[in-house]
Amino acid sequence: MVESRVEQLKGKLIVSCQALPHEPLHSSFIMGRMAVAAREGGARGIRANTKEDIREIQSQVDLPIIGIVKRDYEGSGVYITPTMKEIDELMEVRPEIIALDATGALRPEGLTLDEFFHQIKEKYPDQLLMADCSTVEEALHADELGFDFIGTTMVGYTEQSQNDKIETNDFEIIRKIIAKAKHKVIAEGNINTPEKAKRVVELGVFSVVVGSIITRPQLITKSFAEALE
Repeated sequence: MVESRVEQLKGKLIVSCQALPHEPLHSSFIMGRMAVAAREGGARGIRANTKEDIREIQSQVDLPIIGIVKRDYEGSGVYITPTMKEIDELMEVRPEIIALDATGALRPEGLTLDEFFHQIKEKYPDQLLMADCSTVEEALHADELGFDFIGTTMVGYTEQSQNDKIETNDFEIIRKIIAKAKHKVIAEGNINTPEKAKRVVELGVFSVVVGSIITRPQLITKSFAEALE
């Protein structure tokens, strides 16, 4: 059942409906309505943060969800679903896919990605997992570990990828990952035009996640305002 729902994401758009506590749209109710708007616009899936937002979104739309929990821990740079606590929270609402940081950074309590991945698989063997990666090397390592989906979510957001841009040279990073990965690749990060979304699907990604350019009006407004200054 889950596999058939996830299969409907192939070649289609996933919209990231997230607003953090410091953002003006922070509210599970608002994210639920945002998901409705995304569905009406043609989105076939949603990426969402926290069990509360996911539960509300599930009550509003019947779309597969990539679930995460963003949480900061002292002494660790990993903030996307960093520990088993966040995995357990997400399993209360059972999103079709759970995404987590799959960079080389150590998780809280010094856990490596490999150790954490095996812990999740031991506890929830049937749960589909997505690796949020920042480099080709991280993506291929996650692929070898056995992540069901390999994402480019963290490109440009880590020290090892700070000089990289996902769209550079006709999405070279994505093309390199697709060429070697055995699992499905999901493009995410800086896909900010319909043309870019179409292009990465043409290159062979399974699906494409678009966020801020659709669901963060303060950032969209800023781009217009700055163009007029």
